[in-house]
Parts: sequence; C-alpha cells; structure tokens
Amino acid sequence: MAAIGVHFGYTCACVAVFKDGRADVVANDAGDRVTPAVVAYRETEQIVGIAAKQGRIRNAANTVVKVKQVLGRSFEDPEAQTHKSESKCPVVNKGGKPRYEIDAGEATKFVSPEEVAKLIFHKMKETAQSALGSDVNDAVITVPFEFGEMQKNALRHAAEEAGFNILRLIHEPSAALLAYGIGQDSSTGKSHVLVYKLGGTSLTVTVMEVNSGLYRVLATHTDHSTGGESFTQALAQHLASEFKKSFKHDVTGNPRAMMKLMNSADVAKHTLSTLGSSNCFVDSLYEGMDFDCSVSRARFELLCAPLFNKSIQPIKSLLERVSLSTNDINKVVLCGGSARIPKLQQMIREIFPDVELLNSIPTDEVIPVGAAIEAGILVGRDSFLLDEDSITVDCCAKDILVKEADESGADVYTVLVPSGTPLPARRQHTLQAPGSLTSLCLELYQSSSSSCALQEKVADIVLKNLDPIEEIRDIVTVATMKRDGSLHVTCVEQQTNKSEAITIAAAS
Repeated sequence: MAAIGVHFGYTCACVAVFKDGRADVVANDAGDRVTPAVVAYRETEQIVGIAAKQGRIRNAANTVVKVKQVLGRSFEDPEAQTHKSESKCPVVNKGGKPRYEIDAGEATKFVSPEEVAKLIFHKMKETAQSALGSDVNDAVITVPFEFGEMQKNALRHAAEEAGFNILRLIHEPSAALLAYGIGQDSSTGKSHVLVYKLGGTSLTVTVMEVNSGLYRVLATHTDHSTGGESFTQALAQHLASEFKKSFKHDVTGNPRAMMKLMNSADVAKHTLSTLGSSNCFVDSLYEGMDFDCSVSRARFELLCAPLFNKSIQPIKSLLERVSLSTNDINKVVLCGGSARIPKLQQMIREIFPDVELLNSIPTDEVIPVGAAIEAGILVGRDSFLLDEDSITVDCCAKDILVKEADESGADVYTVLVPSGTPLPARRQHTLQAPGSLTSLCLELYQSSSSSCALQEKVADIVLKNLDPIEEIRDIVTVATMKRDGSLHVTCVEQQTNKSEAITIAAAS
C-alpha cells in the first residue's frame, strides 16, 4: 500500500508519494509539483491552486490566501488580526472565531479557515491519487514546530475532513532531516544540524541535535515578516518605478496594476534562480499600456540585499542562544521555496564554509519528501530502515515561564521548562516572597522568544490565607509536562505546606 506525505505551507502545498522504497513529489493537474495554497470562491464552485492565484486580479475579495496563518486561532489572536488586516478577502468575527465573508451571488457565505484548508488538502489527495492511479488515504502531515495544540488539531481535522487517515503529524525540521536520511545511517554519535527554511511568508531557523537516530530541537526562530513575498514585492516596486520612467504614470496606488506586477515579479524571481536574466511582460498594465522590462539577477540581488541580510541574520543569533559556534554544525539543510535563491545559498556557505550544505532535493520539496518517507515507515514499507519510535523525541515547543519580582519590584521572568526540552519533563524552581504577605499570585507564561513583549499569559496560581511570618517565604514550584504538551504545575509554601495546583491542557 502506498502512503503519502503532505506539506501544507503558508503560501504553497506539496504532496509526495512513498512507493517501491522511495519518496517522490508528484505534479498536479497543471503540471506543477508545488500548488499555491490559494482558494477562490465563485457562485457555483471553488477553485484551488494556480488558477485561483492568477484569478486574484479580478476576484480578490473572494480569494483566500495564507489560511494557515489563522487555522485554530481565535479572532482576537494577534496572528488572526494581522491576517485580517492583510487579507483582501474580508475576515469577520463569528462566535469569537475568524470567518471569511464570501460573496456567493444572491447570498453571503461565512467560511471557516478549516473549510478552506480542507479544500487544499482535498486537492493534494486528488493529486496523489492521479499519480498512483488508485485511492490513497494514509498520510503524514507536517506542522511547524511552534504550532500549539489548537493549530495542530485544526490542521488534523481539516485533513481528516478531506478524507485522509492521519498516520502522524511530524514537525517540519524533522521531516527535512528524514528527507536526507540524517541520523538514520549510524546507530551512535551525536551531531548538530541547522535547518534553514525560507518559505513564501516566513523564515524558520532550527538547530537540531541528532543522536542515535533521535532528533531533538535545541532552539528555533521564526520570523513571519520575512519570506519570498518580500522579495517579490521589492521586485514589483522596481518594475513600477521602471514603468513610471517609461510612461510617466505611477501605478503604486493602483491595486489591480500592482497585483499584475506582483504576478510578473513572482515569475521573474523563480526564473532568476536558474538564469542570469528574466523578461517581465504585463499585458495592459495601466490604461491599455503594455509593459515590457528585462531584469538581471545582479539587479534583483541588489534590490533585495537588505532583505537577504535580514534573512541570514537569525542564524548567528540562534547559534549564540544554544552556545554553539558555526564549527559545531555538521550539516545545513535548506528547505522552503525561497532557499533556492543562489545569493542566499552563497551567503549561507560563507557562514559555514566547511559544512556540507544539503540542497540536492529541490528546496520546496524537502519537507513533503521527508513526510512521505515517514509515512512509508509507518505503513511498514520500509521498516528495515528504523523503528517508528526512534525518529523524533517529543519536545516542548515554547518556553514556559513564571513571573516574579526582584528586590526593586521589577518583573523577572524565570524559565521553568525551556523550549526544546524532551518530554515528559519535570522541573523545580524555588521562589521567595515577603513573609508579611497573606496571599500570593504566581503568573505563568509561554513564549517562543526571549523577548518579554512576545510572552503570552497562560494561567494564574493563587495561594490564599497564608499566616504572616517574620522570615522570607519559600515557594517551591514544580512543573511537569507530558508528551502531549499538557502542563501540571504545583506550588507549595514551605513554611506552612499550603499548596495549589493547576493543569493547563497542551500549553506548548
């Protein structure tokens, strides 16, 4: 029986099939190996993929893009609010959840992000079945490491609604390592691998420890302000300035003209990864005027130089966070469509001059290939390679912190469970408080960054009716996190043995 791996990204989706001992990405009905994660709604049908993306110029208000950004989130979530402000398709609040407002002709429909994702997953299923010539249900789905349980569950539910039997959700960095068989050819020895993923709208850099076939995430950094669309926008702005030079018209304030330029710039960007120059032609760009312009790779690299530098900068800061040098990295894996840009690869090679840079698999296909290999293992096709349980170690995806105050009264955040900690895990920390206090409130936070501004409060624990004492109180806080990410925290006041406990479902 065949099995498949599906990577559902912010801007694109891709499916790979595991059959006869190998994993291969398969092309969709348009002949493309990667499908835009775009859904367009019309009165009687829904269109998924390249046709929906190209039709945005005429149908922007009924076209959903970057749906992954809001999957499993509440309407008030900062990510959902960012998505709402950027989406051309109206996003409204229905029962505290984001919904897309779709004009369906005579009526208005309100569509959930999960319904949109279901259509994209269904497209992936159809693509795989066309390639195999038979039905296929078993699949491994990839998820970003920083996804919480709500996002994972929404992704899983959408895939199941599309007809998939989910064998496992696998973290994207682990899938990238599996694609290259890293750690599976040697039973002993520890090594460090850096996974560099640059997609359409996000950059993720992950440092992983590989030891006897086990993968452990040491640290990860995600930036949703950097990605391939940033490069496309820079090139589109350049094309707009060239048009202004030639025709004395500024089209930057014309959404339809700029969307046409974005489409042309996107094609040119892909061409410049393999050729030294690209021709950009836009039919009837503005008031019936056609636009024709040639862009060289050198010009593109100059336009995007600040963005490239921004894309590379997190590598060194992440290594510093885990006290590793570039010499401690044994391999670098490139994934995500924008990681194929030659200039970016050159810049990464300059940081790691003596390290093997793995890019033999097309960068936008690495993660689905790894997922398909995992799927093949789980259905028993390739069980001689490795045992199912020896692939990944469940890890805490975010820092779990407790807030306390220092002698001056300033807030101090102490990490109870660091991100990347193998699960299950148990951590203990002793806090001190004045004996004159008769009640204490401990605040728990989770964070994917060392920046306090990005911390999210998850719970309060209140110790009440404490007897005043002369000495300083000692409060022992014990945090236990299970494999599923649920967190149990107990606080005990040592002098009186008064205690409180709280359980937080899937806090990671």
